[in-house]
Amino acid sequence: MRLAIIGQSAFGKSVLERLAEDGHEVAGVFAAPDGRRGPEPLAESARERGVPVWQFGRMRDAECITAFRSLDADLCVMAYVTDIVPMDIIEAPALGTIQYHPSLLPKHRGPSSINWAIINGDARTGLTIFWPDAGLDTGPILMQREVEVGPGDTVGSLYFDHLFPMGVDALAESVALVQSGDAPRFPQDESLATYESWCGRAESEIDWSRPARELHNLIRGSDPQPGAWTTWRGERLSMYGSRVLNDERTPSAATPGTVLAVDGSGMEVRTGDGAVSVGRVRAGRGGKVAAAESGVAVGEVLGE
Repeated sequence: MRLAIIGQSAFGKSVLERLAEDGHEVAGVFAAPDGRRGPEPLAESARERGVPVWQFGRMRDAECITAFRSLDADLCVMAYVTDIVPMDIIEAPALGTIQYHPSLLPKHRGPSSINWAIINGDARTGLTIFWPDAGLDTGPILMQREVEVGPGDTVGSLYFDHLFPMGVDALAESVALVQSGDAPRFPQDESLATYESWCGRAESEIDWSRPARELHNLIRGSDPQPGAWTTWRGERLSMYGSRVLNDERTPSAATPGTVLAVDGSGMEVRTGDGAVSVGRVRAGRGGKVAAAESGVAVGEVLGE
């Protein structure tokens, strides 16, 4: 088929490469603008293949809509899209548009769905390929794939080990289903719908009075971004690589946030009902270091 791709980053690049390998004609790519670290990966890969590339700051701009319509695509594939795409673009291709979302819709609609699945303690999550409409992640479902959330999974491990490669395969399979005329459209069950906005700095601040299990989920659900954090000696201290410790190891009289131990296995910190251990920290804008090398001392109280 003649495809248009909207996307960005390594995921968008992999989707482009996979669909080209499957024999589809990629008529054009709409990628995010280049960043401070260099060329945008999807845009760079498209140029290397001789595929026309547009990098608009806003997909809603009239010039962008005109450029998209000029492709006369059979199908649009949205692969990691964070901008608002207007219906003028979504409805332009003859066979419509399909989109990747890293959750089991209608659960965890919104831009930080992987983060919130872990933070909320979900035992399973997955991905959805759906037909976008005027709502936010509300269109009919074409395909879903499930994955278990392990007790030590982070946003990084869940995405790169599972949801990234599974998503590339699922989009390729979905394009084939659309081409064959067998692609389903299952309505989302609105009674099961949840929505969460960005997981940012405010949402990732650690409240040490909360249970250890909740804080473990917050730390790994913010790893690598935005990084769950507390304060230490007047600066921000981000934490990574957490484990829940048994209550019996923790003196109940200690104030939540008290550093109980710092050694080669990590930094133990008192929580509302026990303790967590974190393996690495980052102070301010510095780099990540082992907790034992952080300078944090036993007896200090974090978050004050």
